[in-house]
Amino acid sequence: MEEQLVQYIAENLVSHPDQVRVNRKDTSRNVVLELSVAPGDMGRVIGRNGRVANSIRALLRAMPEQNERGRERRRRVILEIE
Repeated sequence: MEEQLVQYIAENLVSHPDQVRVNRKDTSRNVVLELSVAPGDMGRVIGRNGRVANSIRALLRAMPEQNERGRERRRRVILEIE
């Protein structure tokens, strides 16, 4: 679910939405989302002083994650922009 949110936001920010890729890596305590965009779109995703990237991270922190039984559990979501 987190990767779909990041994908949606990034595709609507960049000039080349077809080059947006989000890869998810799960660990026991963390979820790492690797966002890659076209080199010319990097500034749009990061934003001035990192404001856009930090806003995306704030949205990810606010999202609850549910396990297979429907109970909420908290894991740290790390967004890496490449």
